[in-house]
Amino acid sequence: QVQLVESGGGLVQAGGSLRLSCAASGLTFNRYAMGWFRQAPGKEREFVARISGGGSSTSYADSVKGRFTVSRDNAKNTVYLQMNSLKPEETAVYYCAAGETGWRTITTYTYWGQGTQVTVSS
Repeated sequence: QVQLVESGGGLVQAGGSLRLSCAASGLTFNRYAMGWFRQAPGKEREFVARISGGGSSTSYADSVKGRFTVSRDNAKNTVYLQMNSLKPEETAVYYCAAGETGWRTITTYTYWGQGTQVTVSS
C-alpha cells in the first residue's frame, strides 16, 4: 500500500520561509518522479514543482522560480519543498504526488498525499 505523508505546513508571515516534507512508503521511491501541487480555496489544484526519480532534473512553475527549491533524499524516501519569500496569495493546501512519468500535470501522477496547509499572513 503506497502512502505519501506531507508535513511541515503552518502559519508564516509574508516574506517568511517554510520547508515541507513528504515521506513515501510502499513504492520503489527512486523510480518515481515526485511533484508538489497546491490548491487554494475555490481554485483548481496547480503545479508547483517536480523532481525526477534520481534527483537530477527539476521543474518549477514560473510563479515560484527562484524562491522555491525541490529536493529529495532517496535513502530516506523523502521529498522536500523549501519555500522562501512566501506571499499571502500562496496560502493553500500543498500536496505531494508520485508518478513514474510525473511531469507538470495532475494526470501524470498516480499517488497523492493528504496535503498540508500553508497559510501566509500579510
